[in-house]
Amino acid sequence: MKVNEVMSAPAVCVPPGTTVGEAARLMDREGVGSVLVVEDGALRGIVTDRDLALRGLGGGAAQDSPVETVMSPRIVAVDAADDVHAAYRTFRRAGVRRLPVLDGDRVAGMLTVDDLLLDVFQRLADLLGPVAWSILEEPPGPPSAVVPPADTATGG
Repeated sequence: MKVNEVMSAPAVCVPPGTTVGEAARLMDREGVGSVLVVEDGALRGIVTDRDLALRGLGGGAAQDSPVETVMSPRIVAVDAADDVHAAYRTFRRAGVRRLPVLDGDRVAGMLTVDDLLLDVFQRLADLLGPVAWSILEEPPGPPSAVVPPADTATGG
């Protein structure tokens, strides 16, 4: 399986001059824990909720400070065509929870630990469905209404 099959797309991106406050509101509105800082199509950094808390408001930055003052410029990314196992290794090696996904030099999306967990849970559910059915002799899915067994002696 390739990274582009499990990543979130499109990634939420902002230019370097976006204020810390605007970035925080955008993250809240989009339901994401980070935004990518992109200038002239090039990925320059990432701003996470942790960056906002520690380097932003916790570090004394005003809400009108540009995100480039609080972003993490050291970017660890994966390629959209990479095998998902390469992404697992990158997560372990880098110790991050989010990886920008690139297609060449262009931002293609964002891969998070949550994306991988959802994929694992889906695969587990797919595997356990037939196992549960064979063990419980019930088809997978929501329980159906209980129907009393037919009385074979009376035909009904």
